[in-house]
Amino acid sequence: MEALSDLALVTQATLLGNKRAFDQLVRKHQSAVRRFLLSLTLGNEPLSDDLAQETFIKAYTHLSQFRALASFQTWLFRIAYRVFYDYRREQERKGLREQAGHLLTAVTDTAASTPDASLRMDLYRALALLKDEERTCITLQLIDGEPVERIARITGMGPNTVKSHLRRGKEKLANYLRQNGYDR
Repeated sequence: MEALSDLALVTQATLLGNKRAFDQLVRKHQSAVRRFLLSLTLGNEPLSDDLAQETFIKAYTHLSQFRALASFQTWLFRIAYRVFYDYRREQERKGLREQAGHLLTAVTDTAASTPDASLRMDLYRALALLKDEERTCITLQLIDGEPVERIARITGMGPNTVKSHLRRGKEKLANYLRQNGYDR
C-alpha cells in the first residue's frame, strides 16, 4: 500500500504537475534520506542537510525517469548515494577531501549537546575507519535495516560485493568497539 501511495504521488507530480504531491514525498522520505547521509558524512549535519536538499532537487528534476522497478525510497537512496559520491569526488578533485578527524571535530559540538554524545562519537569514529563503500553498506544494513539485495540496487554493486563490504566493515567495527571498551 505504501509503494502504491508513493507511485500515486509520483504520478500526480509528473503528469499533473502537482507540486504538493512531491512535497508529500519529501516529507515522507526526508528523515530516512537525511539519516543515511548523516552516517555517510560521519555526523556532519550541515553537510548532510545540503546533500539531502540536493538529493530532492535531483529527484524532482528527474522524477519522470522513475520507473517503479524498485521502491521510491530505493530510488531516492540511489540518488542520495550518487550525490554523496559526486560531492566526495569533487572534494578529491579540488584536493580538499576532508579527513575523518576533521569531520569528527566539526561534529563534536553538535553531538556533545545530546545525552548519548559519547556513544554517538564512538559510532562516528568507528564509521570513520571504514572505506566509503563499507560505510555505505553498513549504514544501509545496520542502521536502515535494508537487505543485501536492496543495498545492491541502491549502490549499483553486485550482491556478493555488498556482502564482502559488510563482512569487512563489521569486522573493523567490532575490532574498534572491542578496543574501546565495548565488550558486547
